[in-house]
Amino acid sequence: MYKLVLSVIASLLLVLTPPVEAKVKATGKARAERTASAGKARKHIVIKSRAHRREIALRPAAESRNTMVRRTVMVRGKRKLVYQRVIVAAALPERARQSAGDLAGLNQTRDPLDLKSNVAFVLDQNNAEVLFEKNANIALPIASITKLMTGLIVVEARQDLDEVLTVTDDDVDHEKFTSSRLRVGSQMTRANLLHIALMSSENRAAAALARNYPGGVAGFVAAMNAKAHQLGMRDTRYVDSSGLSSRNVASARDLAKLAMFAYNEPLLRQYSTDPKSTVDAGGRLMHYNNTNYLVAMPDWDIGLQKTGFINEAGRCLVMQTVIQGRAVIMVFLDSKGKQSRTADAGRMRRWLEALRPPGLS
Repeated sequence: MYKLVLSVIASLLLVLTPPVEAKVKATGKARAERTASAGKARKHIVIKSRAHRREIALRPAAESRNTMVRRTVMVRGKRKLVYQRVIVAAALPERARQSAGDLAGLNQTRDPLDLKSNVAFVLDQNNAEVLFEKNANIALPIASITKLMTGLIVVEARQDLDEVLTVTDDDVDHEKFTSSRLRVGSQMTRANLLHIALMSSENRAAAALARNYPGGVAGFVAAMNAKAHQLGMRDTRYVDSSGLSSRNVASARDLAKLAMFAYNEPLLRQYSTDPKSTVDAGGRLMHYNNTNYLVAMPDWDIGLQKTGFINEAGRCLVMQTVIQGRAVIMVFLDSKGKQSRTADAGRMRRWLEALRPPGLS
């Protein structure tokens, strides 16, 4: 009886064992299939991600909305490379900055030369004949063209040009917060400060010149406005010596009057047209270049010049030059683009060269 029971149990075990093994094998097989499938899926995702990254790299920046970021993470003490999708908000298009001239609608004015400047004025220096004008009577911000009047006030005051002045915190730009290579504490002669103010449009130099004038900055600005009145510059108003303030305004006609008068000062002609210079700032030599590259061009004969730029004024240029033996004053205000004012000067020169000489029909 006992043997019979054991044989029955053994038979049952034999019957039940194959399904268990099959189940184990099936489970292992399913797990392997899932692992392989997952591996293929991950491989597919990685391949797709790489392709997606290449696709995004070829898209314009403005169109990109998402991208893949590669990261290294630790999993059970081992480094693992993973990719994560990151949603990036598209950058908003930069709003075009409008100058005072644009706001006044001057950019709607067309001219035969297709100038990029909203304002242009060209005058024969010898007989004051107007050769070209465009919005020339409208007062606009003039930026660093201001420094031409600053230089005129300094040389007419006959202050000691060899006197060493110190740049202080009062000369730092608190209007536009622009930077400067001229550090607080730098010491420089009045002549060198005037030189880099006219040639390289150094704002702290212009501020230091005004601060060291009899009566300080207020006295200097008053002298600037008095000189403008004396020259018949009726549309002109100065509030600082550098031009960083948009409240420094003038018309192109007024600036032509200023340029004609300033041309009589040899120091202003020399300092404003030097292509480059090295100046001593208290034992530290500093190299400066002219903001108007035309002064170094052999095909230009420039006797006086000044550039200017702030957002409200656009790119500005005042220049005395000789074209085919004729001395002319050129004024370009509120030009768009870094090289547009000098390009306009080139267009104007070619136009003047094409004109018939006076007296010929």
